[in-house]
Amino acid sequence: MHTKIAASLLSANILHLGDELERVKNAGIDWLHYDVMDGWFVPNLSFGLPELQAISKNTDMFLDVHLMINNPELYIKNFAVSGADLITFHLESLSDPFSTIRTIRHYNKQVGISIKPKTPAKALLPFLDEIDVILVMTVEPGFGGQGYLHQLTAKITEIRNMIQNRNIKIEVDGGIDHTTAPEAIAAGADILVSGSYLFKQQDMKHAVNLLRIIK
Repeated sequence: MHTKIAASLLSANILHLGDELERVKNAGIDWLHYDVMDGWFVPNLSFGLPELQAISKNTDMFLDVHLMINNPELYIKNFAVSGADLITFHLESLSDPFSTIRTIRHYNKQVGISIKPKTPAKALLPFLDEIDVILVMTVEPGFGGQGYLHQLTAKITEIRNMIQNRNIKIEVDGGIDHTTAPEAIAAGADILVSGSYLFKQQDMKHAVNLLRIIK
């Protein structure tokens, strides 16, 4: 099975974002991962709507928008009309999950739910018939460049067993590089988010190929 790779734009050179988008596409990367932080849900700030609008006008790549914000439902419309293809919100946010899912569906976007490292996999059970993607955080969300928390590999496997025959993809974000990718894939990951590892490589295409190798 082809493992999808999502490049986290948090690690891109924002002064040369157009060039970075071209480099990502030429490297054979499948998705662009766009992290949105509000300074409250996580202790950091990141991109907003203007940047997403500019990116969506300059690429045809799949835009994977990850909302690390307290009240995601309030902003679904804005991100949907700004170019998002998949909108992922956190189960730990203040918005009602079922209402947020309905709002994302209203705008004909794919729906993802993300969980932090300390949130148990079983918390996802009520939503498995409603979503397209589960995003498993293998670091504490908020900052790029952190190391993969190996104790969370078991959670990926648990979620893979939970979803059974449902058409749900498992996305893994945090500390993904050529050494940790095989572990996440073997546990059941379908999509790997990688940022600092990819963008620091001179040969990004080679780095992408290494991420897909199952050892």
